[in-house]
Amino acid sequence: MEATLGKRIAALRRDKGLKQDDLAQQLGVTPQAVSKWENDQTCPDITLLPQLAQILGVSVDELLSGKAPQEEPPVKVLPVEQRKDWQDMVLRIVVDSADGDKVRVNLPLSLVEAAIDMGADMSQVTGSDALKGIDLGKILELVRRGSVGNLVEVDSADGDIVRIFVE
Repeated sequence: MEATLGKRIAALRRDKGLKQDDLAQQLGVTPQAVSKWENDQTCPDITLLPQLAQILGVSVDELLSGKAPQEEPPVKVLPVEQRKDWQDMVLRIVVDSADGDKVRVNLPLSLVEAAIDMGADMSQVTGSDALKGIDLGKILELVRRGSVGNLVEVDSADGDIVRIFVE
């Protein structure tokens, strides 16, 4: 995105096919105010930011920073030459239960391998029954084959949210 707030507003407005007058009318400001924003002479009032962002089709964060929102990394299978040694990687487990419990576990994959060798399952590792059916061995095998990113994402019917990713 453009470097200044004004340039971002102008670019996003044009992308939406809006004229300065159109944007001004939707926001209840003068076209001159929009022109001043776009020329970096002034900034929009903070109370206008949510509505401005909505009209321009971005979040307030994206409007102000110029950066798209960060999401968890999608699953990627890396070519052999780009892979790190799997023993240097970390398995991250995030559980947000409907009851309000939050579990955050960061495990070196070498520790995951040791847990597999001992016969542990995910619920033993995290203390969460939401992970009972997750096979640690399958996850480790995916990583050994070059998979990284968001490997498992579950939104259960009772409101529990589980994410497992590897970095």
